[in-house]
Amino acid sequence: MKKQLFAAAVTAGLLFTSFNATASAHEKTHKVSSGDTLYRIALNNNLSVSQIMEWNKLSTSSIYVGQTLTLLAPHTHTTTSSSTYTVKAGDTLWGISTRNGMTVDQLKSLNKLTTNTLYVGQVLKLSGTAPAPTTTSTSTINSLIAESKKYIGVPYVWGGSTPSGFDCSGYLNYVFAKVGVSIPRTVETIWGATKSVSAPRVGDLVFFTTYKAGPSHAGIYLGNNQFIHASSSQGVTISDMNNTYWKSRYLGARTTF
Repeated sequence: MKKQLFAAAVTAGLLFTSFNATASAHEKTHKVSSGDTLYRIALNNNLSVSQIMEWNKLSTSSIYVGQTLTLLAPHTHTTTSSSTYTVKAGDTLWGISTRNGMTVDQLKSLNKLTTNTLYVGQVLKLSGTAPAPTTTSTSTINSLIAESKKYIGVPYVWGGSTPSGFDCSGYLNYVFAKVGVSIPRTVETIWGATKSVSAPRVGDLVFFTTYKAGPSHAGIYLGNNQFIHASSSQGVTISDMNNTYWKSRYLGARTTF
């Protein structure tokens, strides 16, 4: 009898442990520990940095030990897979597109939007057939490359986002905006808001890890292993991706098109 009771207790304990493991596997928060970064947390949870920042209303990528971050989209618990989304107060094209695995330009193209302006109650399509990226995209890419080269020689300025001085992401943000393409302001958030490609094409973004882990520098791919970027030592310049420095720090390519 004692053996039976012991076996039953062990079985119950195993069931309880199994239940707890399942519950833990579906945990939707993360408590920040020493050494954590948004990039590492996002990577470990198959999310993008921009998603975590959006869901936690973070204006910077700074986090602190003991901080509890939500890893679940605010509307996930009330919505199911849908082909449309109704705009709510505080929504942005970037936030909506990121939560739904799209780029801003894909979302705008699908809904025939010519600006980034949204209004509460607006219904956006999240699926369907968008216009094929043919002549318009080619024209946009050509314009992007031409625009990017206008600023060769502009000095590097930390936090700079105008032709009087650019930092890395400020330069990208400015040039893309000039051809009507909206991207986030920092390298980490640009990485999270754009679509991965196996190999860069002209007009795509190429990312590198430089002064910290994860994406910390980026430029526009020009073809033939060349990219244009705002270098901290040379200002806006064209560099070779086969250069020992850049080759060893290359993270990958992503696209906004």
